[in-house]
Amino acid sequence: MHVETQFSIFLVNRPGVMDAVTCALAEAKVNLFALSLSDSGEHGVLRIVCNDADKARDVLRETHDRWTETDVLVVPIGNTPGAFEAVTRKLAAASVNINYAYCTADRDGGGTSTAIFKVADAEKAQAALK
Repeated sequence: MHVETQFSIFLVNRPGVMDAVTCALAEAKVNLFALSLSDSGEHGVLRIVCNDADKARDVLRETHDRWTETDVLVVPIGNTPGAFEAVTRKLAAASVNINYAYCTADRDGGGTSTAIFKVADAEKAQAALK
């Protein structure tokens, strides 16, 4: 478990807009190991966690005008029923609020999953999950 930088990229909901961002990142050899896309009608939010936050930041500065970054907690979990709930139970017991979360494939291509948590207090969350 560790903290990583997550980028939230605000997109107009039109064909090709997300591709322009992901293409620029791919051309810069930025590997995305977590991705979430949500929409609110005319706009979407693409959230990514990648292998090189500095390079992603440089790409976004050059190619896109509406994005933010925040720290998220990256938690390896088993790909079994109840694995995600075991983490949320520990965070709840420690009174750590989860703002949002999503799961993805393992960063290194292994057999586990990875859960991404945006929490109110990352240090408290890490202590609760040790």
